[in-house]
Formats: sequence, C-alpha cells, structure tokens
Amino acid sequence: MTTESRGRVAELHEGDLHADPMIQFERWFEDVLAADLREPYAMTLATADENGVPSARTVLLKGHDERGFTFFTNHGSRKGTELAVNPHAALVFYWNPLDRQVCVRGSVERLTQQESEAYWITRPRGSRLGAWASQQSQVLESRAALDETMRELDGRFDEDIPLPDFWGGYVLGPETVEFWQGRTNRLHDRFRYTRVEGGWRLERLYP
Repeated sequence: MTTESRGRVAELHEGDLHADPMIQFERWFEDVLAADLREPYAMTLATADENGVPSARTVLLKGHDERGFTFFTNHGSRKGTELAVNPHAALVFYWNPLDRQVCVRGSVERLTQQESEAYWITRPRGSRLGAWASQQSQVLESRAALDETMRELDGRFDEDIPLPDFWGGYVLGPETVEFWQGRTNRLHDRFRYTRVEGGWRLERLYP
C-alpha cells in the first residue's frame, strides 16, 4: 500500500486491507516509521474508573504483536488504578501528516514479571531512577522534593537498579480496530475490524 503525502488524495479500499488487523497495523506503522514523523510511537490511552468516568493521556507504544498493544506505567498511577477496577480501555493513534488514524478498543491485562523485567533493563538509567522517584499521579509538594529524591536514589543504586513492584507492563487485546484514512470533503474511508469466533469481521463505516 502506498502512503500518500498530505494534500494529495489518498484512498483506502477493502482490497488494500489484510484480514488480520494486527498485520494491517504493522503495514501502516512501517509507513509511519518510513515517513520519519515526530513521536511515531505516541498513542492516546483512554481508561475509566469503576463509575465509568473517563480519563485520557498520551503514552508510548512499546510493542505490538498478535496479543495486542503494549505499554508500561506505574501501577499506582491514575491509569493503573483505573485499569485495576475496570480493565477495558481504548487507544488512538493519529498520524496527521499521513491523514491516518487507528482506533482500538479492548481489554487490558498486565504483562508477566519476566516480560516487564526484560523491558526494564533496556531503559536508560535516568528513566529507571525516575520510575522509582515518581509516585505517579499523586500530589507533589514541590519540584525540589522530586529532585532531592532523584539525587538520593542516584546515590543509593549502582547500575543494577531493580524493577519496582509498583511498575510494569500492560497489553491491550483488541476487540475492535478501526483504520481511518482522511479524504476530501470529510468523506473519509473508515474500516472496522470486529473480533468474532475464529477471526475478524471487516466492515466499511460511514465517515
């Protein structure tokens, strides 16, 4: 499938799409990486609490495979606590220069300890110290207090910084995946995959 530059007419047809949405996502993501966009891994993650009150934020995609889409965070953060009581979430990827968007809905599970540790050791030292220092989403007295915590941790740990028990990975297993290709007059091309027994159902949607 050829990526069209912004300002030119781009089209998306059912025949362009793979039967498996994760393979189709990989095709589009290869286009994104080839286009050298800023923050290509950024995605909006929407969660909701036990009462259905939503919240959203931008996080980074850290992997995608047949299971779904992977990200990492503090389990005590707002998104972590919301996922603990309501393990359903949505993702949005928006690549503006390509006039493309992917919307995903599904259920979220924690990665295994081994998977989280495998990613943890690839993080820069500063990022690992930062994960230890931040009580994510909690009220912070001052920036100075956070900086002091970082200095204390930097002195406490050598290069072997262990994975905190309050931090790790999640994978969102998709139930629906929608591919959106922008077109003129807001008559965009939209296709939705819905998980069904034994595979996926693909449907074109009105824009």
